[in-house]
Amino acid sequence: MAILKVKNLFKHYKNSKYISTRNITFQVNEGEIFGFLGINGAGKSTTIKCITGIIPFSSGTIEICGHDINSDAYNAKRNFGFVPDNHAVYDKLTGSEYINYMADIYKVSKEDRAERFLHLAKIFNMEHAISNQIMSYSHGMKQKISIIGALIHAPKLWILDEPMVGLDPQSIFQVKNYMREYAKAGNSVFFSSHNLDTVERLCDRAIIVHGGRVIREVDLNEYRKSGRNLEEEFIELTKNATIEQNKQRAELKVKEEKLAEQHGKVKASKMIIKEIMDEVSAEIQNVSEYKNPEEN
Repeated sequence: MAILKVKNLFKHYKNSKYISTRNITFQVNEGEIFGFLGINGAGKSTTIKCITGIIPFSSGTIEICGHDINSDAYNAKRNFGFVPDNHAVYDKLTGSEYINYMADIYKVSKEDRAERFLHLAKIFNMEHAISNQIMSYSHGMKQKISIIGALIHAPKLWILDEPMVGLDPQSIFQVKNYMREYAKAGNSVFFSSHNLDTVERLCDRAIIVHGGRVIREVDLNEYRKSGRNLEEEFIELTKNATIEQNKQRAELKVKEEKLAEQHGKVKASKMIIKEIMDEVSAEIQNVSEYKNPEEN
């Protein structure tokens, strides 16, 4: 069963000369840890913001536990917990106040929240700090209280964006162990990270994105059996993709410079942006007209 389905996702920011996501399609199944990989600027953050409903997208569909993030946002959002890379928490609240606030948002009963909070605080070694203001926490402690807040409503999908940044080795071990435990219980973990070794050891499957496109999907269980090296393949794939991307951007720059000579810089920029928008529209149209034989 698919917990998360992303299909034909396109995102183009207004007035941008680049397309952030282009026809991204994948799914995360029940009980698996799914890796989301790419270099800086590959489109990972944009994709995550679309999945979580933080920003709208140009075209495509995103479903969480069967609920469309656009047409049924309330139920879609009730089924995931999101840990951003900047531990977005309220510094003036205590740890307990913050977790109760999150539990109130998700309408978690007092009995369930108390049981889960004690359980999670113990797992992440936060019992001693829950009565203290979050502003007194270290970076790692803020990250861990953010993790607890994302899990207090026991979501089916746990979304993690670089969760290990700033954590000490013991805390990293705790998070990785709980990711395994959470998936084993029938939930799913969507894990974005630059740490390829951790992804290779921890995840069941992963996709690599570059230039807003999926350039490879990998079965990491097979990788471990065959002895293939994710880091080596990632470096080679993204190196070649970057060369091609730089070539395309250089051609675009030359084209814009020629247009600027004829029409001026401002108009040339607008013409290039319109061309990009027309390209996105055409690609979206092609995708919408294509019928996958398996779907008939």
